[in-house]
Amino acid sequence: MPQGLFITFEGIDGCGKSTQIAMLEEYLGSAGVEFRRVREPGGTSVGEKIRNVLLDKKNDNMDPVCELLLFEAARAQITSEVIKPSMEQGITVISDRFFDSTYAYQGYARKLGTDVVSDLNLTATGGLKPDITFLLDLDPVTALARRGIRGEAEDRMEALGMEFQSAVRAGYLDMASRDDRIRVIDASRPRDEIASEIISVTKESLIARGYKV
Repeated sequence: MPQGLFITFEGIDGCGKSTQIAMLEEYLGSAGVEFRRVREPGGTSVGEKIRNVLLDKKNDNMDPVCELLLFEAARAQITSEVIKPSMEQGITVISDRFFDSTYAYQGYARKLGTDVVSDLNLTATGGLKPDITFLLDLDPVTALARRGIRGEAEDRMEALGMEFQSAVRAGYLDMASRDDRIRVIDASRPRDEIASEIISVTKESLIARGYKV
């Protein structure tokens, strides 16, 4: 049995990650590939408690270093409890965010230092990296409009404003320029067109891993 793939989705809030993850899940199911979907922060009992603290707007006075360490704590838990064991069982894991988010949000936009964040990411994951990362790139104005259409209440991170989201986007693109595993995708295109590209890349990776799809 081949080891499962580890696929992550990244991008600023409102870029369309949830939609594309659902469409990839539909493909994997039809291809007979066992998969598990997780989210960051969260995905475990410990992680969900940390998520509630991180996203609660009442905690708007949270120190950026505290924020960073909480994200890494949740990441360490989900990596050891869910992601690594699933992959070892041949299950493909799809994660809504992983350590690239911390690079972009805390290391870059919060200005805590990308080298510091990279070291902590390595510690939290025990060296585990995604096989593929899909970065859904979208300008913050369009992303904000999409979030408004959905009518969802903003969480603490979403409420940080347009300038912050622009800095996060810049952080993501900086990371993508340094790592070939990150596929930058123009998220302003029609969703079916985006999904087709994501599925094509995923299928190639599954075949290379030894899957019959």
